[in-house]
Amino acid sequence: MAARGGRGVVRHEPAHRARPRRQAGLLPGQGRRRGDGGTRCRRRAMSGDGIRLLTPEGERVTHPEYGLDAGPEELRALYRDMALARRFDAEGVTLQRQGELGLWPSLLGQEAAQVGSVRALADGDRVFPSYREHAVALARGLDPLALLRLFRGVDHGAWDPDAHGFHLYTLVIGSQTLHATGYACGVAKDGSDAAVIAYFGDGATSQGDVAEAFNFAAVYDAPVVFFCQNNQWAISEPNARQTRVPLHQRAQGYGFPGVRVDGNDVLAVLAVTRAALEHVRSGRGPFLVEAFTYRMGAHTTSDDPTRYRDSAEVESWRAKDPLLRLERLLRREELADDAFFAEVAAEGEALAVRVREGVRSMPSPAPEELFDHVYAEAHGEVDRERAEFAAYQASFAEEG
Repeated sequence: MAARGGRGVVRHEPAHRARPRRQAGLLPGQGRRRGDGGTRCRRRAMSGDGIRLLTPEGERVTHPEYGLDAGPEELRALYRDMALARRFDAEGVTLQRQGELGLWPSLLGQEAAQVGSVRALADGDRVFPSYREHAVALARGLDPLALLRLFRGVDHGAWDPDAHGFHLYTLVIGSQTLHATGYACGVAKDGSDAAVIAYFGDGATSQGDVAEAFNFAAVYDAPVVFFCQNNQWAISEPNARQTRVPLHQRAQGYGFPGVRVDGNDVLAVLAVTRAALEHVRSGRGPFLVEAFTYRMGAHTTSDDPTRYRDSAEVESWRAKDPLLRLERLLRREELADDAFFAEVAAEGEALAVRVREGVRSMPSPAPEELFDHVYAEAHGEVDRERAEFAAYQASFAEEG
């Protein structure tokens, strides 16, 4: 029957008609969730942390929809990427504590989410980061000193986004999702098969920019993967203060798929991101990946996480360490030995030395450089202001 009210018509299904139901946030065939976070028929492949292919104990598990046939060389490369990113990040924290950097946002604990996702990308794909994607930047071939110049205050992020398909860091929370969506729409109109990925945190999902990006991307079938690193804390605000449902379920309200993956499982992240990229390349619109992980350190070096979270929570996540679980797999299957791990550690120390020396030898920018990148082309008013500023600076030298 139909109930009329105003100009609209509301139709009610007959009571005897069974309507198909699907768990929000799950793709067809993934099974219904139970209260303990598993599924009735695929318990080994799902956990409360999401789709999983590698347990914290280093055992492989299977998933019928998100398989990954990673050989020894690929597994060792994934471990190397994560280990180098962790060592670089640790050096960033140290440099800030020594007064060499103004600020540093640590990625500790999020290595698998970043490395697994970036290794799923093709060379022509575009990355729109927030400000913590150091492992993504390194994997895309960006000079680590380019990141450190930004946090030292030498420049505002002066790398060329075209060189590595990696755009500038964005400290305005969530705005990069709109940039990524717009770029993805352009890619689609150009007829390219490239895809776009936008990284953001759980706190950014409370921003209007992200909601607008989701809606716009869905309406225009933009080939963009929204990659949310849910590290449980938006500075001092926990997930419970951000959302009433798992974040990946929000995608369904906009009409596109969303999946939660164990963000500390680099194999699962790689498999899920590959599937998401295939989805967006095929013209089926955007895809949301929620990488369920944990921020082991402070939000930034200006933050004290002991004021708002307890040590028991941190220790529970330490047992899920992404590097340790992949190391356990490599040792369990005899795919890497002590010599390999020692070699990676030595490479990490060499990287730390290089960035440490590079940061300490960075020259301060000339004051006149303030005017260099205001506009893409020369501008008469800027040229006049530059000349006036140069004369002002020179007046101090004349006065002795």
